[in-house]
Amino acid sequence: MHFAQGEIPLYYTRYIGRKCVFIGLSLLFLGMAILVSIAQGAAYIPLEDVIKTLMGVGVSKRYDIIIWNIRLPQILSAVVAGAGLAVSGAVMQSILRNPLGSPFTLGISQAAAFGAALAVMVFQTGVMASTQVGAVTISKPILTTATAFIFCLAAAAVIIAVSRLRGTSPETMILTGVALGALFTAGTMFLQFFADDVQLAAMVFWTFGDVGRATWSELTLFCGVTALAVVYFFFNSWNYNFIDVGDETALGLGVRVERVRLLGMLVASLVTAVIVAFLGIIGFVGLVCPHMVRRIIGGDHRFLLPATIIVGGILLLLSDTVARLILAPHLLPVSILTAFMGAPAFIYLLIRGYRR
Repeated sequence: MHFAQGEIPLYYTRYIGRKCVFIGLSLLFLGMAILVSIAQGAAYIPLEDVIKTLMGVGVSKRYDIIIWNIRLPQILSAVVAGAGLAVSGAVMQSILRNPLGSPFTLGISQAAAFGAALAVMVFQTGVMASTQVGAVTISKPILTTATAFIFCLAAAAVIIAVSRLRGTSPETMILTGVALGALFTAGTMFLQFFADDVQLAAMVFWTFGDVGRATWSELTLFCGVTALAVVYFFFNSWNYNFIDVGDETALGLGVRVERVRLLGMLVASLVTAVIVAFLGIIGFVGLVCPHMVRRIIGGDHRFLLPATIIVGGILLLLSDTVARLILAPHLLPVSILTAFMGAPAFIYLLIRGYRR
C-alpha cells in the first residue's frame, strides 16, 4: 500500500480512532449491561430504582439488600472474572505464539482447581456447608489461593519447558495442555473418590464455575490481583507485539523474550489461580474473547488488551444473567452456559478463519 505525503498521519489517526471507538462503545455497553443485569432476577427491580439505589437514594430496604448484598457482588465478580480470564488468554496466546492458548486449554485452570480442591479437602481451608454464596465457603482464602497458584506454576512450567524445545509446534503445546488437564482432572477425581458423601456433594458443586458464590471480601481480593496483573500486561504491551513477530525479531529489538514469557505466564497463572480458587472452573472465556476482539480491531496489544478485558467482562456478565433467568427461580452455574456457548462459537471462528 502506497501513501502520498501527508496521508500516513491521517491513515494512522483513523486506524487508531476506529480501535478507540470500539473500546469506548464496548465500555458503554458494559455499563448498560451491569444496570440491566442488576434489575433482572427472581425479584425484578425497575431500572430507575436500581439507579437510585446505587446513587444512595433509599427506595426500599428490600431493594438495598437485594442489590448490595446479593446481585452487585455477583455481577462485579462476573465482570472481573471475565476480564481476568480473557486478558490472561490473550497474553498466553501472544507469549506462546499459539492461537489456542488459554488457561482452560493449557490445563492451567484444571491445575488451579486441583490445588484449590486439595486445600479445601485435605488442608481444611474450606467449610463445607450450604450458605447463600454456595456449598463451599473459603475460610482461609490466602492458603487456598497459594495452593492453587503452586499447581498453576507447575502446569505453566511444563508448558514453557515444552515451548522451548527446538522444533516444537503449537499443536504439541496444545496436546501437552490437554494431557495436563486430564492429569489434574484425574487428581481431582481421586480426591473425590476418598471423600465422604457431604464432601463429595460439596466438591462436585464447587467445581461448577459460579460467580454467585463470591462475597465482597473475596471480590476485593481477586479484583486487586486482576488489576495489578492488568497494569503489568499493559506495561509489556509493546513486548507482546514484538514477540508476535518472532523471537529473533524481538531479541533484535532488545526484548528479553525468555524473561517476558516467564513473567507473563506467572502473572497469568496467578490471575487464573485466584479466580478459580473462589469461583471454580469457567471455560472458554479466555479462549474465545481474544479471538473475537482480534478479528475486530487487530492484534496490536495496546488496544487488544483493554478491548479483551471489556469484552471478557461483557461475555461472562451476559452469560451469568442468562444463567440466572433461563431456569428461574433455579440458578444455573455460569460455567455450564459458557461451555455450551463457547464451544460452538470457537468452532465457528476456526472454520471462518480457515476459509479465509
